[in-house]
Formats: sequence, structure tokens, C-alpha cells
Amino acid sequence: MSRCRCTAGWLLLASAAFLCTSPAALARPRLVLKLGHGLPTTHAVHKAMLFMADRVKARSEGQMIVQVFPNEQLGNEKECIEALQLGYLAMTKVSSAPMESFVNKMKVFGVPYLFRDSEHFWKVLDGPIGRELLLEGESKRLRGLCYYDAGARSFYTKSRAIHSPADLSGLKIRVQNSIMAVKMMQAMGGSATPIPFGELYTALDQGVVDGAENNAPSFVQARHYEVCGYYTLDEHTCLPDILMIGTRVWKKLSAEQRQILQEAADESVRYQRTLWLEQEQKDLQVAREAGVEIIRPDKQPFRESVRPIWDEFESSSDQKLAEIGDLIDRIQEVP
Repeated sequence: MSRCRCTAGWLLLASAAFLCTSPAALARPRLVLKLGHGLPTTHAVHKAMLFMADRVKARSEGQMIVQVFPNEQLGNEKECIEALQLGYLAMTKVSSAPMESFVNKMKVFGVPYLFRDSEHFWKVLDGPIGRELLLEGESKRLRGLCYYDAGARSFYTKSRAIHSPADLSGLKIRVQNSIMAVKMMQAMGGSATPIPFGELYTALDQGVVDGAENNAPSFVQARHYEVCGYYTLDEHTCLPDILMIGTRVWKKLSAEQRQILQEAADESVRYQRTLWLEQEQKDLQVAREAGVEIIRPDKQPFRESVRPIWDEFESSSDQKLAEIGDLIDRIQEVP
């Protein structure tokens, strides 16, 4: 059975189960919200979602239930996004990279070296700009509830240490299926090679690609450290994970239900950030002990190599590019 047919089956079930009344308590209707995502149960984001589900249940006195389905049980990222738009699934977790296809302004997260440090990053996301971006997808029937920390993405390679952009020249680097990621690699002299994450270990092992880029927990938990001996903490992009709810579901919620869900999501953010920082340090140590060379390069040459990307947005007469340029300026103005 194909994934699409399998997904269609649960979509019908999810549609019927979205608003349901407990047979045992007709006087107390219970709202069930299904949340599907592709992460493993060990991931900090999954743990944060369970935390949110507990808070929702407690705040609603059991009248709202969030059921969390990890490991692509309800479909892959693309399928879950489509299910949200159709109203068959309530919530999912997406990276900001695939959201570029739905929301032009989401491309700003892919602009390399946009954020000065993690403090600047979270000041932007927790402020007016971050909230604005969460709501930009409503015309596509997608509403963001909160951002989860997905760390900074850095390069890792098999046979060549990366100390400067020149070291990337000629290397095939796996990137996400993102226009911005491809532009970044081209600017640095590497060859961008989009490959599904699940196929990356084999691609690295067999030499289909020379390296990849991701955060430390993904590097370690996917066991890519077994085939890549160099991890360069250039921290070129910070692509947050976004907890999304379909607007078809959101509009069916009462004002009280919306408040309960939003407040629980906000609480889960603080919990997840703590878990993420702990996991990040733990996984870097795992990589070191496995013999991976952790490199902390001078970031300035990397920043200079991608300056043409910034200039393209800031000087463009194209409306979609220009609005990214305006966002870049606004983000840089955040102290």
C-alpha cells in the first residue's frame, strides 16, 4: 500500500474524530486534536509536544486532548502539511525551510549569518517580527502557534576539514530542499545536493555526497558522525521548528479553547529550549569522544562570502525579494 493511500485512510478517521463526543459522557463533549510529526520520541521537540499535551489536558480539565503521533505515523512532513490545509489533521511540526514554498517571508530564516547570536535570534522570534511570521501562512490555511529551538546548522564533512569557505570548493554538500540553502552553497563554492534526510547516511557512506549541514543533535542522533570526521561550528543558519495548526481547525475552536492551546504551546517553548541546550552539549561531547574533530572557525570570511545573497534581496526591484530585504533590515535593527 502506498504512503498516500495509507495517509488517506487515517485522514478520513482523523476527520471524523476531530470533534467527538465521548459515548460515556455525552454531557461533557471532549475535543481531540491529533498532532503528527516525523521526529523520534527521544527528540526534545517531541518531548515538548507531550508537555504541551499535558498542559492542555490540565488547563481544560480533560475536555481538550492532544494526541501526539511521532515517527511519521500520520505521514511525512509534506503530507501532514497538506492534511492541515484540508482540516483532516489538527497540528504538525514543520521546519521553516519547507514553509518557504507556502510563505515567501519564511525565506528570511535561510539567509546565512542573519542572526548575530542565539540571544538576537530569540529576541527576534519572541518579538513582533516572530509573531508576524507565524501568522503569514493563514492565507494558505496554516497558522503558527510557536517556535521550537532547532539549533544552528553547521557543516560536517568526511575527508576535508572546513576552516573557511575555500575549503568547501568542489565539495558536494547535502542541503535541505530550500532555495536559500542552494544559494548559500553556490555563494561559498560548494555544490548543493538536496537529498532526503533518511537517505543521507547511505549517501555519505557511499560517497554520493562529501558532507552535509545540520545541528549537533541531528548529526549525532542520525549517526552521521560514524562517517564524517569533521564538524565545523560555523552556525550559518538558524532554522526554527514551527508548531502549526490548520486554520480550518483553529476557526472551529472557541476563544477559551484557543487561549488554552496557545498558552500551553508557549509554556512548551520554554521547556523545549532547556531540553535542547542540554541535548546539544551532550551530543557534541558524544561526537568528540567518537573522534570527530570539532572546529570553531573565524566566521567573518563565511559572512563575506554570502554577502551577495543579502545584496540581492536589499537591492531587488522584485516585490517578493524586496520584502525579504525589508525583513533583513528590520531584523538587523533589533538590538
